[in-house]
Amino acid sequence: MSLIQPFLQIFFNLLYHSFAFTYDVVAGVVSFGRWKDWVLGVIPYVEGIRVLELGHGPGHLQLALLRDRGLVSVAMDESASMGRLAGCRLGSPHRLTRALVQKMPYVSDAFDTIISTFPSEYIFDIDTLLEAHRVLRNRGRFIILLSVLPRNPLLGWVFKVTGQSPPGAYESVRSKILEMFAGVNFQTEVQLVEVKSGSLLIIFARKEESKC
Repeated sequence: MSLIQPFLQIFFNLLYHSFAFTYDVVAGVVSFGRWKDWVLGVIPYVEGIRVLELGHGPGHLQLALLRDRGLVSVAMDESASMGRLAGCRLGSPHRLTRALVQKMPYVSDAFDTIISTFPSEYIFDIDTLLEAHRVLRNRGRFIILLSVLPRNPLLGWVFKVTGQSPPGAYESVRSKILEMFAGVNFQTEVQLVEVKSGSLLIIFARKEESKC
């Protein structure tokens, strides 16, 4: 399995940049049509009206937040290709920014909730966590849909091979995540949220005031 990881990294990089126009098709095929439903599974946990999405991709969550919650939220992504796709889907009401999450172009205490769905390893960069803590209001919520454990046996095998839901994912990451987030003053829970097609592995982190 480790031998294919370098090729998968190249594939995902191309999918998110040069071939971003194929993203929805590929995501739909590899998830048996469940990808969008998994992403939208975080909506019930959103708090407040000032919402930031990290890595907005093609913009499906942004559109759903507008339709279901009436929220014109803020979103950022480092991919220019994804920015164009999301911009076409969303139109002018949404505020999309191209930037790195390690250097967010927002003032401190600006958001009630930050969301990230199926992010890559950048989400665990210490600078990402520090920036998330900075731009959240006191007791604001950071929601990360990290992975999914599909119920379909074939789909589960595919996700294990590609590293999207590695064996023992919940047990292996929970303690590391709790320690990492506590180090930047987040009160954190890691939960398996059951949906019809599987289990969503979600990190719920709440900002604590700085101890300094």
